[in-house]
Amino acid sequence: MNALYFLFFLSELTRLFDKSRLSGSVVLTIKRFNGHNRPVPREGKQPLPKPYEFLCLVRATLRSKKISTVIHSKDVNKFQQAYWNLLKSNINGLKKLKKIKSAKPKAT
Repeated sequence: MNALYFLFFLSELTRLFDKSRLSGSVVLTIKRFNGHNRPVPREGKQPLPKPYEFLCLVRATLRSKKISTVIHSKDVNKFQQAYWNLLKSNINGLKKLKKIKSAKPKAT
């Protein structure tokens, strides 16, 4: 997986959404990331330092294509705004629900 800057990640995510229109679906995962890329050391070894700032790891997959990015806490608001705008522009394949008219009781 390529770790991308979040603006490049969003542009690549747009391409994934376009490819998924024909077939397939985009799977997006968001989780807290402490910045450690290695496993927890065994007992007796020096423990990993505690993170002073937690990050956010965002991954997207479409079939075999995988992309990811790490978002710092100062950029979370920018990312959320850009991601929301991206979702609004790409959620056009949903079917509209038909409204069912319920029979109103007659007043007597």
